[in-house]
Amino acid sequence: MAQTAQAEIRDEGCGDAAPWSHGSFFWNELVTRDPEAAREFYADTIGWSFDAMPMADGGTYWVAKVGDKPVGGIFEMTGPGFDGVPENWMPYLAVDDIDSRAKKAVAAGATVMRPLFDIPGIGRIAILKEPGGAAIGWITPERS
Repeated sequence: MAQTAQAEIRDEGCGDAAPWSHGSFFWNELVTRDPEAAREFYADTIGWSFDAMPMADGGTYWVAKVGDKPVGGIFEMTGPGFDGVPENWMPYLAVDDIDSRAKKAVAAGATVMRPLFDIPGIGRIAILKEPGGAAIGWITPERS
């Protein structure tokens, strides 16, 4: 189940266009302290179902789906890096070259909120704070 979810996220994201395209919104995820309550809320109100995807740190990432189509994800905020951070939705833009685009973002006034990282089977990710202060994720999805 997790490998199927990873392939669907990597290849299509949660937009209608497949494959992904540079500059388009690719994914959305909810970071929450109570993933069980969030899953229950979205299942009851929107009708989402969820697939569990194990994370490298031992946690679980929940892929939200409408039918068979992945539409977003939910993961638990744990650890001191989330102290004082309210629950929030994080959008991700697809970009063609995350490393060079992140350098351009920093040169244009953005702040890298954590070092760029890879999620095997998904892609390479940057979490940025743009010059106006909004947080956003950028991702270069792995190619099939």
